[in-house]
Amino acid sequence: MMNESVEIMRQKIQDELDAAKTAAERNRRGQFSTPYELALDMLVYARELFPESASISFFDPGFGTGVFYSALLASFPSHRIERAEGFEIDSHYGEPALKLWRGTPLVLHSADFTLASPPQMESERYNLVICNPPYVRHHHILNGEKSRLQDLTKSIFGLKISGLAGLYCHFLALSHKWMMRDGVAGWLIPSEFMDVNYGKPVKTYLLTKVTLIRIHRFDPADVQFKDALVSSAVVWFRNAKPPPDHSVEFTFGGTLTDPGVSKRVPTKLLLDEAKWTRYPRASRRKESFHTTLGHFFDIRRGVATGDNSFFVLDKGKIKDLGLALRLFRPVLPSPRLLKVDEIFPDDQGYPDVVPQLFLLDCRLTPDVIKARYPGLWKYLELGRKNGVADKYLCRHRSLWYLQEIRPSSPFICTYMGRAGTHRASPFRFILNHTDAIVTNSYHILYPQPEVSKALHRDPALARRIWNVLNSIPPDAIHGEGRVYGGGLHKIEPHELSNVPAREISRLLSEVISNNRGQLELFA
Repeated sequence: MMNESVEIMRQKIQDELDAAKTAAERNRRGQFSTPYELALDMLVYARELFPESASISFFDPGFGTGVFYSALLASFPSHRIERAEGFEIDSHYGEPALKLWRGTPLVLHSADFTLASPPQMESERYNLVICNPPYVRHHHILNGEKSRLQDLTKSIFGLKISGLAGLYCHFLALSHKWMMRDGVAGWLIPSEFMDVNYGKPVKTYLLTKVTLIRIHRFDPADVQFKDALVSSAVVWFRNAKPPPDHSVEFTFGGTLTDPGVSKRVPTKLLLDEAKWTRYPRASRRKESFHTTLGHFFDIRRGVATGDNSFFVLDKGKIKDLGLALRLFRPVLPSPRLLKVDEIFPDDQGYPDVVPQLFLLDCRLTPDVIKARYPGLWKYLELGRKNGVADKYLCRHRSLWYLQEIRPSSPFICTYMGRAGTHRASPFRFILNHTDAIVTNSYHILYPQPEVSKALHRDPALARRIWNVLNSIPPDAIHGEGRVYGGGLHKIEPHELSNVPAREISRLLSEVISNNRGQLELFA
């Protein structure tokens, strides 16, 4: 067994190396070190997947300072560890790791794993792959590098990984050729791949090319990385084709060796399931047997202004700058500042909320603005000077200050949030009695034509719909969205559209009818 003093030394080195970098730099490079307790839990579980007499050849393509190697030495007797190899691209971590583990069976390369040639012979491959790959987000992967990785992984997956995928997806794919037949892999990766479109090739790989053994998802409230708000999962698989009628163990909460909840799910269900994070706490949603919010609403994100601090102003600031209020539209404050869930108009028709905000929404050409509204012209020139016009959204518009066209709606939902002591759900449905629009921290629910007609005939119906929206069980919404470390929930428009809405169906079936009787849409 490994001397505990070496692990204490490793942790000290890790802390010093992390402190020598800024949080922004480590975030950009996806460098979030694995807690030793978690690494040890993974290696203890890995030991259960091998016969007691089996020799271990260990491989970690994202080595860092070697937390998994340290846990390996603590979990397996030395005579069973046949060989070990790792890659660390950043010499800041790689060089100290080389010194620390000198004299052990480890072969450590201070190099980019994605550029390395995999072993050609079966005997040179590894039967235990354990890794916490760098969580480099897609926007930090340069386009040329992204294309190279996509081509490489396509040769393995047979599918092109989306440009929105993080580097960890490519690491998982490329490691396949380093694994022995029947070898075991344990990957500590963000759980978001289980729900998002870019995760589809990864899920296809896990279900068809290998035998998926288990996915353990940590409770999002229990953040595994002190410096990264990411919801984590450990994915275990064996390098062998899955047997017929195979089922996968899904566990949630607690630890790998002592999970809070466990459930086996047949592979044939996973092939058609878009949201794997339903398991193990919920059953598969039967798509054909329920009505969703998308039947009744066209759901869109609020306005992405390009720079809220420039385009969204309060009435006092508009007056001080000498700007014409008629060139602005009322806009609700962010969910953090909005203290009420029902918005009424004041005596001027504006939202009776604090703060009372307005979005610059001018569709006039620069020449007309300069001639008619010199105050606005001066303000726009200030925005240009300060770089607002050069921001991503602004510079891709025909006129950099133009805003998206978004009509108001009675129904609004927040885009993200955390459940608190006063709210069971992190998402808030808001009833809007004004012409105010919202920014992209909200979703706008536009009633479909038949619903809109019913609301026109009976304005009181809006409150009844709102009450039903608020009665949707939180788990029904959570199951369609995604959750991040610290319990932060997010939901995209298409995900909100998939939320079951049978109660709204029942409500509207009472009030909407035509010459054919009850509308088939709401049956």
